Amino acid sequence: MTETSPVPPEPASATGGRIVVGVDGSEPSLKALCWAAHQATLTGCSLDAVIAWEVPAAYGWAGLPAGMPEDYDLQSSAGAVLEQAIAAALTPAQAVSVSRVVVAGNPAQAILDRGEGAELIVVGVRGHGTFRATLLGSVSHTVTLHASCPVVVVRESAQVPLPEQPSQD
Repeated sequence: MTETSPVPPEPASATGGRIVVGVDGSEPSLKALCWAAHQATLTGCSLDAVIAWEVPAAYGWAGLPAGMPEDYDLQSSAGAVLEQAIAAALTPAQAVSVSRVVVAGNPAQAILDRGEGAELIVVGVRGHGTFRATLLGSVSHTVTLHASCPVVVVRESAQVPLPEQPSQD
């Protein structure tokens, strides 16, 4: 497994600032990505889509779990999830201008690091019903507590229309 260093934030676009959106491939993160892309268009900001990966702590220091090849490339797998999310949530015209960021490390910290100097951070969160719906997930909770800029939390129940995908016929 190779170590990767955090990617430094991109400079703000010529017309506006930067919006950072956390992506993990879930439905709420697709809605957050769609919302963030629309906001970037409205404000003239650039858009950074961030996905982070880490080997689960349950696997310990002994290495990868049994059944997982030693040469399995988690970085590439995370990049593929990010590409699939961008294709599902954005139109091709929107997708072209998105900066793709794949980071090894804690997802909340990766979003916070990339969010330094940004105008806005956008994250998705899954809804859990009446009382539990008031709670945030661990990543969204950490980001809202520690972000250096405003944060928008897009709930799974949000009515954010994803673009129609062309049929594969």
